[in-house]
Amino acid sequence: MRAGIAALLLIIANAGPGAADTIRIATFNTSLNREAPSAMARELEIAPSAQARAVVEIVRRVRPDVLVVNELDDDPDGRALEAFAALLRADDGEGAPLDYAHRFRAPVNTGVQSGLDLDGDGTIGGPGDAWGFGTFAGQYGMAVLSHLPLDVANVRTFQTFRWADLPDNLLPRAFYGEAADALRLSSKSHWDLPVLLGDGGSLHLLVSHPTPPVFDGPEDRNGRRNADEVGFWRHYVDGAGDWLVDDAGTAGGLRPDRPFVILGDLNLSTTDGDGRGEAMVALLAHPRVEDARPRSAGAVEAAARDGGANASHAGDPALDTADWRDSPGPGNLRVDYALPSAELRVAGAGVFWPAEADDPEGAALARRASDHRLVWVDLELP
Repeated sequence: MRAGIAALLLIIANAGPGAADTIRIATFNTSLNREAPSAMARELEIAPSAQARAVVEIVRRVRPDVLVVNELDDDPDGRALEAFAALLRADDGEGAPLDYAHRFRAPVNTGVQSGLDLDGDGTIGGPGDAWGFGTFAGQYGMAVLSHLPLDVANVRTFQTFRWADLPDNLLPRAFYGEAADALRLSSKSHWDLPVLLGDGGSLHLLVSHPTPPVFDGPEDRNGRRNADEVGFWRHYVDGAGDWLVDDAGTAGGLRPDRPFVILGDLNLSTTDGDGRGEAMVALLAHPRVEDARPRSAGAVEAAARDGGANASHAGDPALDTADWRDSPGPGNLRVDYALPSAELRVAGAGVFWPAEADDPEGAALARRASDHRLVWVDLELP
């Protein structure tokens, strides 16, 4: 894109009427999760796997100014995030280094025990009885890395927001019984993290990673939760009301004059897969939400090559962002999103999923890194 970040801030601060510069915002489910606490941190610190190095190289290729990471295991000291940032800035000869001076992490619900029998197996404890499925606290965590300053003093998190407090919720009370009113909505968390711009304004990153709408029973508890986790953002950008209270006790949603980007692996397609696609349709149809419809040639190639469920999909394969099992399985789907608010001008968008003929090395990197693909959008800031 692109001027250095100092130049970007200077341009924005001193620009006259009509002037603009472009920043790149990206989201990437990196699959940097392991089965034991701090295992991911130790790996990144001591001996990064080929998978982790592929993730690093992809980020270096795309070079986002702001990066949201899903599925980076969180730990109490933030070691995994710091080790990941260190790998990105290392001068190791594998692509131009990236130094993200500003980083953010916060607790998530995965692996945090509820003390309740949430999975209905008659016992209390284990990953199914955590507020969000996970074998330890922080598994499948989230993080943000940025060249632009992050307004951490004004971040809002909704880790403890109760599912029952969401209007018109789909909570399956009959399944959960007496535990229903205690349940948290977020399987990880919902964050509103402002990015500070050079003119004194801010861009709000609305970050989440809803539960997959599978691995349940006829009650569809995960499908219902996923739909309501996605639907949370519709209420939030509408300004919500006093019912919406964040972890610090502040009520209400986003002010109508605040620009935003909704980011993350939302685990939901509008047309295909096992989720309640109408929730995604409703979010994309919101008058404050813009969909740049990022595309890739590699996704089209993969859908044709893999066949299986892909052959019966109603959605455009060029929009796919996840490479999942095809038979049996849901096939490749669009589940990762970077959705700016309507007042922002989109200068470009894409998915890092190169076609073999165009970039065989890049295609191999994408396969090695994760079952998801990095999604980016370029925004003009006046």
